[in-house]
Amino acid sequence: MVRVGNVPIGGNNPVAIQSMTKTRTADTEKTVRQIMSLQKAGCQIVRLAINDFNDAAALKKIRARVKLPLVADIHFDWRLAIAAIESGADKIRLNPGNIDKIEDIKTVVSALKSADIPLRIGLNSGSVKGAGLKRSTMSDRLVTSCMGYVRMVERLKFNNIVISLKANNVRDTLDAYRKVSRICDYPLHLGLTATGSVYAGIIKSSIALGALLLEGIGDTIRVSLTEEPTEEVRAAKCILESVGLRSFGHQVVSCPTCGRCRVNLVKMVKELEDRLPVLGPGMNVRPMKLAIMGCVVNGPGEAREADIGVAFGRGQGVLFRHGKIIRKVAPGDCVREVLKELKNKEKT
Repeated sequence: MVRVGNVPIGGNNPVAIQSMTKTRTADTEKTVRQIMSLQKAGCQIVRLAINDFNDAAALKKIRARVKLPLVADIHFDWRLAIAAIESGADKIRLNPGNIDKIEDIKTVVSALKSADIPLRIGLNSGSVKGAGLKRSTMSDRLVTSCMGYVRMVERLKFNNIVISLKANNVRDTLDAYRKVSRICDYPLHLGLTATGSVYAGIIKSSIALGALLLEGIGDTIRVSLTEEPTEEVRAAKCILESVGLRSFGHQVVSCPTCGRCRVNLVKMVKELEDRLPVLGPGMNVRPMKLAIMGCVVNGPGEAREADIGVAFGRGQGVLFRHGKIIRKVAPGDCVREVLKELKNKEKT
């Protein structure tokens, strides 16, 4: 197990959600605002790009104003890692593709030991050594480079390590994480790199991260998107809920609609999701399954299976509570009636 600030990762701990700020770190006001929005969205660990000593110095000011653990993302210049540690970073990320001299690594590891914080050995397909070679697969190059770096750090008597091996496609990502999980027990941070826009990125990440998590591989995740970082957190929460590893709130089940649907189901579902209460840590509320279905084929069955459900027929619906019919509801009253039942259930 590794501890990043107040977040334990690995072992039997819940899979943690990570994201990365997209501001210039030295702009402390913008960076702090973005971190606070990430925390509100459900992020647990945040990484910041440390491009120069101004960024490293800003970490100290940021650390004093936010609660989330801060990971300093270091490339090319090992001295920035030392400066980030001195500024209060909770974890350091080094890239074996651009910081690989043993004397430099030895100095960073010594500082990590003194600060008692972990090292993330983070590889990306775009910067892995030998990326242009055709004789081996990308996943093999990621794993070979990673394990060579791990063994070098281990020889320095340091084992407070997290590993990531990110490719820009599903197959290489799956292969790399599966291979490394068979040969070491360090916590794994899952993700793909350079996934693209929000639509393509979420699909790629859902396939790769979902498959790995279902196999029991992975301790933290980041959904990398060319989009606002809160969207990364939202997607990560959906992935973890979909594979049954975490629960962040009430779940809404709804049908895709077809020619049988006679109500504006899309509008109802969006309104319900917008008005659902957010469940946070310490709230003694059980997440519930809510169903809004648009036709008589699958609607009654899904509504019965939910804690609270509505199945619509021609112009009106039937409200179910734990499988029992309660009353009929009009389309315009659907969301209000579901929320009323939900509030009543929370009181009991």
